[in-house]
Amino acid sequence: MTPRDASEQEPNRNRWSDLDRPPLNASALRRGLVREGALWSRVDVVQRTGSTNSDLVARALAGEVREGAVLVAEEQTAGRGRLDRQWSAPARSGLFFSVLLTPREVPVDRWGWLPLLTGVAVATGLSRAAGVDTALKWPNDVLVTVGGAERKAGGILAEGAGEAGVVVGVGINVSLRADELPVPTAGSLALAGAASTDRDPLLRGMLRALEEWYGRWRAAGGDAGACGLQETYAAGCATLGRTVRAELPGDRALVGEAVAVDGDGRLVLATSAGVQEPVGAGDIVHLRPAV
Repeated sequence: MTPRDASEQEPNRNRWSDLDRPPLNASALRRGLVREGALWSRVDVVQRTGSTNSDLVARALAGEVREGAVLVAEEQTAGRGRLDRQWSAPARSGLFFSVLLTPREVPVDRWGWLPLLTGVAVATGLSRAAGVDTALKWPNDVLVTVGGAERKAGGILAEGAGEAGVVVGVGINVSLRADELPVPTAGSLALAGAASTDRDPLLRGMLRALEEWYGRWRAAGGDAGACGLQETYAAGCATLGRTVRAELPGDRALVGEAVAVDGDGRLVLATSAGVQEPVGAGDIVHLRPAV
């Protein structure tokens, strides 16, 4: 699907049809984020598209954008998560955006930290701008508490864009109401009691935190321990201290207590066999609350 600029109106849709969900102010976002010496090189807001990640990867491969490009969609109809899971949400009910990062000075084997780094930035930005506590489920889920229960309010997906770098996509449920939740385990900032659901400052807050953490990580040559990223991620990771089941490629599963996130960003499980096994990829199921 070809994205359209947010200023283009569909004949049968009024962008102000839901007054609780005003459109993003693209001009104000550019003024606040795109400046000399900053990471963000451009900010584009489109009204509707399939996937901001797919669109930005295509633009990067075509040489149309450079590092720091940000693509935001008011509505995303074919958003993708890990394992190619698809999801969608009502227009302007969330923040759906992708960024292009090109950490040339960082060894490629450390680029796996980018989605975890983005998770820390998202949690930091939302805490500052929305006044809501979030937690991170390894490797890429953003959790909030709704009615005393943990709910998934967002996710992060990183995809390679060839020589252009890595595109990292973020989807956050902002004003989603209870009757709009796609599954019972989903949540939103509004349902978690956020002090603000104004998407403009929320987006600016997340992107500024991402710029800050990305700069620190890049300056340290991608060493997550040296720049404090590894420690900060572990402090906000809801998976640590829990018994979990890791559903691994090849229809394998591993059960153990999540005891650490290692220097490569892998989740370390202590199994009943008395060994510690690092998990670099897989679906994680929390089997009991952290103690």
